[in-house]
Amino acid sequence: MSILANEKCTACRRDSPQVTEAEIQDLKRQVPDWTLVEREAIQRLERVFRLGNFVEALSFTNRVGALAEAEGHHPAILTEWDRVTVTLWTHKIRSLHRNDFVMSAKIDSLAPAPSQASGAFHPTILTQDELALRLLALRHFPCLNSVKTR
Repeated sequence: MSILANEKCTACRRDSPQVTEAEIQDLKRQVPDWTLVEREAIQRLERVFRLGNFVEALSFTNRVGALAEAEGHHPAILTEWDRVTVTLWTHKIRSLHRNDFVMSAKIDSLAPAPSQASGAFHPTILTQDELALRLLALRHFPCLNSVKTR
């Protein structure tokens, strides 16, 4: 686990410092699977997580959401059938802050092992919330009944 994953996000204000280019290079080494992207003249961190199906993608999205709420630092999340794209930047300063790297490391710790995402079958022990989410998904999306979970 990354040293960053053990840190706590700090509250940001509009005058909070952006990370410097040197800091970005150093912090980026600790979260190598994340890509630096620029959109709307704002530098961001982004990663696509590959998952087995929509239910797994939605479960991962909810875990990221719970972490974001606990840390007080909220990413943009795009949930698709077999993948979740997470994008981080600090809205108040319209740039990257150390918090974005801390969150990326924490989100990495939530990601399934590569063998699980590749389609190999690994039995999963579900939490009560995950089980409720899957049952809700099956009730509202009957087409999922015919989808084989991996």
